[in-house]
Amino acid sequence: MRPFRTALRAAVIPAALIAGASFMRADPSDQQEIQSLRDQLQALSQQVKVLARQIEIKEEAAAAAPPTTPTITVNDKGLNVTSADGKSTFHLGGLVQFDSREYFGDSGTLATPGVTNNTFILRRARINADGTFNSIYSFQLVTEFGGGSLASTSGGNASNASAVSILDANLNIAPTKELQFKFGKFKSPVGLEFLQADSALLFVERSLVNNLVPQRDLGAQAWGVIDNGVLTYSVGLYGGVADLANTANVDFDNDKDGIVRVFAQPFVNDKDSALQGLGFGVSADVGRQKGVTPASTTTTYGVAQDAGLTAGYKTDGQQTFFKYGTAVQDGAVYRISPQAYYYNGPFSLLSEYVVSTVNVRNQALLANPPTKPSVELKNTAWEVQGGYVLTGENSTFGGVTPAEPFNWQKGTWGAWQVVARYAEQSIDKSAFPTFAATTTNAQAASAFGLGLNWYLSGSVRVATDYFQTSFTLPPGVASSATEILNHDEKALITRFQVSF
Repeated sequence: MRPFRTALRAAVIPAALIAGASFMRADPSDQQEIQSLRDQLQALSQQVKVLARQIEIKEEAAAAAPPTTPTITVNDKGLNVTSADGKSTFHLGGLVQFDSREYFGDSGTLATPGVTNNTFILRRARINADGTFNSIYSFQLVTEFGGGSLASTSGGNASNASAVSILDANLNIAPTKELQFKFGKFKSPVGLEFLQADSALLFVERSLVNNLVPQRDLGAQAWGVIDNGVLTYSVGLYGGVADLANTANVDFDNDKDGIVRVFAQPFVNDKDSALQGLGFGVSADVGRQKGVTPASTTTTYGVAQDAGLTAGYKTDGQQTFFKYGTAVQDGAVYRISPQAYYYNGPFSLLSEYVVSTVNVRNQALLANPPTKPSVELKNTAWEVQGGYVLTGENSTFGGVTPAEPFNWQKGTWGAWQVVARYAEQSIDKSAFPTFAATTTNAQAASAFGLGLNWYLSGSVRVATDYFQTSFTLPPGVASSATEILNHDEKALITRFQVSF
């Protein structure tokens, strides 16, 4: 349209100049005719101006009008589709993590009890889809194809490591940011580090604290974000799962867990404050569970129940250092976790503490009905971890994005980050020997880790971590029948990751 408007002006201006020159040379007898011609040219010029303005108005309206076709983008964030009106979105992404694990000082044979040999493992291989409809309704669907991350179900029986599983499948309804409702299967809002995305962790594996928090569960929760993040809360009712366990896709028992979490970031909206990246809060989980031993398929008191005991607590190197014996959960369960983090430019710090309490009975001594009260066991864990981005990029709870992705030809090297962590976990001494064998379990573990993360781009990362875990055996035990507990676990894990 603009070339047409320019052509009109180009035609009118020379005509006006010619008319003016003719008027200066004309005879008096022709002046009346020339004046008439000039009036016509002036009228034409005015019409052209009106037409040009009408065209400009149409162009401005077209620019302001919403697009009539959806927007499709493909980048390091996956496949993203946004509707023409911007109210609906769809994202298709994935996560692949390939690990190399080396253990120093192991026997190198399959015959040694409890020893994990050096190995390669496809830790995670996921496809995830999420999106929104009409700016109010959103969904999430995450499927797992990898063989290294299938934690046990609440029944304690890990499914076939090669099977496909559904990690997340939920619907969120958001009338407002301050009041939202989520239904389905999703992460239990207890552990701070567990709520962090698998692709954004400082280390390749979560700390010992993760052993004492529930993983993914079926439930319904109300939650919201107040004052642009100053306060985030969630309160919900869940099926209830054991420590370090994921739920199955059904929940048959009557017992449920109630979970409340409140997390504050008082300075999040103050961009000039050094405390903008400070966040702290607490989560609490209260419920009641009955169950059978993790390896059992029998019923308790004649009624099939979900098991409430962990299938085993793991080290940073993912070796089991504690597992209940012939014990059954029967009674109250509660967890409480104060937690905090701080991010300031390239610096990051995260810490949390967890108390997990269960009531158990020895299954071999069960009567119907039971004649002895259950025993309360209180297990605890804490951790502190920090990192610093050597290349200066900001570190956030959502991870690190390099300012200049790795490019050999351009001489750019992405972002580099050093990380450190220390954690401890203790098992209630009352667990031994009635509920856990003293000869095959540790009573406590302490672990430190050092690592180096290389972010080649927003989606590609290489991480190398060294973990060393020390064990405390139950009182009176000088040597364990589980080989890895007789010396420190020393593990070097290297991960190649792509997430989008």
